[in-house]
Order: sequence, then C-alpha cells, then structure tokens
Amino acid sequence: MAIIGKQLKILLMEDEEDLGETLQEMLEDEGYGVRWVKDGVEASDVTYSEKFDLYVFDINVPEFNGLELLESLRNASDKTPTIFISAMIDLETIKKAFKIGIEDYLKKPFFPEELLFRIESKFQTQNTLISYKNLLYNPDTRELHREGEVLFLSRKQKELFHFFMTNLNRTVEAEEIMEFSSIKSISALRVALSKLKQLTGVEIRSIHGVGYRVEIC
Repeated sequence: MAIIGKQLKILLMEDEEDLGETLQEMLEDEGYGVRWVKDGVEASDVTYSEKFDLYVFDINVPEFNGLELLESLRNASDKTPTIFISAMIDLETIKKAFKIGIEDYLKKPFFPEELLFRIESKFQTQNTLISYKNLLYNPDTRELHREGEVLFLSRKQKELFHFFMTNLNRTVEAEEIMEFSSIKSISALRVALSKLKQLTGVEIRSIHGVGYRVEIC
C-alpha cells in the first residue's frame, strides 16, 4: 500500500459534542489521523501514551483548560505544534496563548473548513512523503529510505524511481519514460527497469503493447 502524503496525527480536545464530531469527521475524510478527547485530564493522559504531530485544543474545557494543559506540556519540553480554537476572544487570553507557544488561534464560531485550511497551510511541507512497501520516498528531496536506512541509486535509477512514484496507478508509455529520463533506447530502458526492480523491489508491470505501470491497491 502507498500513502501519498504523511498522515498527520492530530489530538483534538473539544468538549462540544457536535463541533468535535464535525471536526473529527472532516479531518479524517481528508486523510488525517484524529484522536478526539473532551477534557484536559484525558488529553494530558493521551499525550503521555501517544505521539502527535499537532494539537488542536479548545481553551474552555472541563477539568483543566487548554492554556493550563499546553503550559504544562511546554514545561515538559513538549514542542508539538498547537492551534487553539476558542470562543474566548479577549486580548489577554490570546496574548497568553501565543506566549505559551501556539502556532495559530482560531476564534469561534468558525467554518470547520477554515481549520482545515490553516492546518494545510502550516503542514503542507510534510504532505510529500510516499510510502511503498518498505520504502519511504520524499519526491521533493528525492531521498529514498528502506526500513529506516538510506537507499542509494544511480542517476538513471533515481530518475526512473521518481517517475514511477509520481505516476502511481497510471500506465505510461516507454517513450514518455525516456523523455523524462536520460535513457534513450528501449533496450537500455528494459535493462534499467530490471535493475531497478532488483534493487528496490518495486513491481513494475509491463503492459504488452502499451507501456509500464506501478500499481498501488
């Protein structure tokens, strides 16, 4: 299986049932992993047992509030990026939130999609990883890892690997591959594809009379 984009894992703390359910469903529909809790104690417990990429905290929740929770997390050297969503709009609260260390403050009421837009704008650089079997590939840096170790490829192999990882589930003609790469003959392409399959384990299907395809279920 391949995942295009790193699945951001979010801890959502919101005690309003309807809003919490709406935000969880929206974010999960967009491919994010969401753990929804409804009070500060539960959120605190979860942060000790699980690792998150982003906190989305309401401030005014039961037990202890979002400001107190984040302050305790920062004091424990937890630097997880945080967005506050709150009906508290006084400047002192907002000032304190940023002083504690948040990335954004979204004032209620808001359109749920606005939270999505803000998350995407702040974490778009993380949404570039491609996972294939035991390989993890960053198409921006063209760095390839296999089970945590850097896998080094030749120039031609890098070109081919990048081409197929950015054209998953698409049948491509040999001519298109050669236009993209430094390979200029069918025979050289066949040799290079065979070598790439051996080195990486990528299953490159030959579609007779059409071209090649890397499929992801």
